[in-house]
Amino acid sequence: MRRREFLAASFTGVASLSGAASVVQAQRQPTRRPGESEAAYRTRLARMRVAQAAEARAKARDFYELRRYEIETREQKAGFDTFAKEAAIPALNRHRIDPVGVFYPSEDLSPIYVLMRHRSLESVAQLTQKLSEDEEFLEKGQAFLNAPADKPAYKRMQVQLMVAFEGMKKLETPIKSPGRVLQLRTYESPSVKTGQKKIEMFNTAEIDIFRKTGLHPVFFGETLAGDKMPNLTYMLVFNDMNERKANWKRFGSDPQWRALRAIPEYADKRILCGITNLYLKPADYSQI
Repeated sequence: MRRREFLAASFTGVASLSGAASVVQAQRQPTRRPGESEAAYRTRLARMRVAQAAEARAKARDFYELRRYEIETREQKAGFDTFAKEAAIPALNRHRIDPVGVFYPSEDLSPIYVLMRHRSLESVAQLTQKLSEDEEFLEKGQAFLNAPADKPAYKRMQVQLMVAFEGMKKLETPIKSPGRVLQLRTYESPSVKTGQKKIEMFNTAEIDIFRKTGLHPVFFGETLAGDKMPNLTYMLVFNDMNERKANWKRFGSDPQWRALRAIPEYADKRILCGITNLYLKPADYSQI
């Protein structure tokens, strides 16, 4: 990768991902055709703008906010579930943040993970203000929101902000069975350059191999802000642990995958320095 290309890749996201509006604005407004009536001209403009907006939405990438709540007691967990189910998720949906996933560790009490899909960076930036003005949210969530310092609703919260990969721009929910298992994986890289190389590997071939071998993706995200950067995080979903085990085995023996991983520039030892792997189960009210 040349230096100029690397610098461009290194600053993916906040500056370059302005979303659908910039694409539409960049389109030049056509002039009125000879003999075209004013009404016909305005109708043509309206149709063109609808088509441009649809094209822009198709090209736009999701943003993902992954929250990690540390809780210490079952009482806190019960309070969190009530808040999430009755106040938070309905409010988030009202503000076009959907779907929302809530996940528990496969065995432990804590932490609880909340995944929110945003359609733009503006959605992320404006969320706190919108919720603070949402009277229904404030009313239904008051026990959680107003918890006293000597009896907090949770111990601490961490946030990770990601942008979707070009190879999978939108979040998917391919499996919705009650017993589904979620797998959350984070790949840390030794530098921004090597992190971009791993993302390139996914975008050009690996995501397709995942789909072919039954590793059902929910999302792939490049971390823009959070811990242990640079890194990428992705989530897979399976009907159960038996399917997970069988399909990972199928992936590992896939000829296309074996050829891809044999390319020297994609060797794990060059582009990865740490992997975190978690198994999660969804709350009964989770939308993912």
